Amino acid sequence: MPAGSLVIVGSGIQLGRHISQRCISEIERADKVFCLTDAFTYRWIEGIRPDLEPLHIYYGENKDRRQTYREMEAAIVATVQEGHKVCAVFYGHPGVFADVPHGAIRKLRHAGYAARMEPGISAEDCLIADLGMDPGKHGCTSMEATQFLVYQRQIDPTAMLILWQVGLTGDLSCTRFNTTANKLQVLVDKLCRWYAPEHEVIIYEAPVLAIHQPRMDRLPLKQLPQASLGQASTLVIPCAGMLTADIQVLQALGYTLSDLN
Repeated sequence: MPAGSLVIVGSGIQLGRHISQRCISEIERADKVFCLTDAFTYRWIEGIRPDLEPLHIYYGENKDRRQTYREMEAAIVATVQEGHKVCAVFYGHPGVFADVPHGAIRKLRHAGYAARMEPGISAEDCLIADLGMDPGKHGCTSMEATQFLVYQRQIDPTAMLILWQVGLTGDLSCTRFNTTANKLQVLVDKLCRWYAPEHEVIIYEAPVLAIHQPRMDRLPLKQLPQASLGQASTLVIPCAGMLTADIQVLQALGYTLSDLN
């Protein structure tokens, strides 16, 4: 096996409180450390590793984020191939809505290098805790907002729906970091195939600092185009309607409707 190696770790969402001791140990022991987190977390990790190498420098105004991600991945992979033990730190869970970690690990494993990922606390973990909504109760569908919008995706309204990056809805250029009321209206129009315009939805944002509170704004679906949204905004749509039992399956299992209560 080649000399270099890679471990991708997650810093979690909340500064200093969500990162695991295992991830801190990987940061301390690595030859080289790359970092892509929020500014507060970056400075905190810089206190552990003053030689920290930033990945946000690859972003550029009106630059396609897909090109940015390719450059980040190339920087990480090249450093491993130079024979270094590399640790790359990413915000939240490093495997959730993060192309670079998965891409770097795939490429290095294919070339015979040791490469792995350590999990972190994600925005979804915070959402479940803050909103008190158990995805195991009625089920949960989770997808990126623009992907839901532009593809023929089917929704089960009896399960909770989570649409990530709703603040970027409708952007296929990968150059913008916001959306418009018109694009949000297109999203609302599509969601109204399954939900009433008055159905209550939640705009959620996890707190980055312990002194902050989560954003949990409740509003009718029809008012979403007028809402203030950011890059961290997530749209949560609670269940609409009741679950309907499959009588034939119940009978095949030897149960009746009364057994569901």
